[in-house]
Amino acid sequence: MSISETAPASSGALWTGRVLSGIIVLFMIFDGAIKLPPLDIVTQTMVPLGWPADANVARMLGIIGLISTALYALPRTSVIGAILLTAYMGGAIATNARVGNPLFSHTLFGVYLGVVLWAGLFLRDPRLRALLPFSR
Repeated sequence: MSISETAPASSGALWTGRVLSGIIVLFMIFDGAIKLPPLDIVTQTMVPLGWPADANVARMLGIIGLISTALYALPRTSVIGAILLTAYMGGAIATNARVGNPLFSHTLFGVYLGVVLWAGLFLRDPRLRALLPFSR
């Protein structure tokens, strides 16, 4: 079965994918938006993670996150956006692991987001389902 022959997702699967993707988009918009001014809480919580309390660094991270999120939200660029967001979350995982934060609540939080991100995309994008056929 080629990508063009992929069966569309059921209505329930499609809407589940949209909701999961929407949760990720809303979370990442919030995450990026608080880094743009940046709020004092953002720069102060960066220090224990080994980042400088620098507004420009926070803004840069916010912009990268927001651009990646916008790419993920747009159907034509959703796969590249998912890849970029996965890389962004990988940086967060590495940062939390490096400073010894708790495994399940802090360090793996990026993994949880990544699973939701890819599940949402898988359910709403027939191209991805054709590329990764979990069942036949």
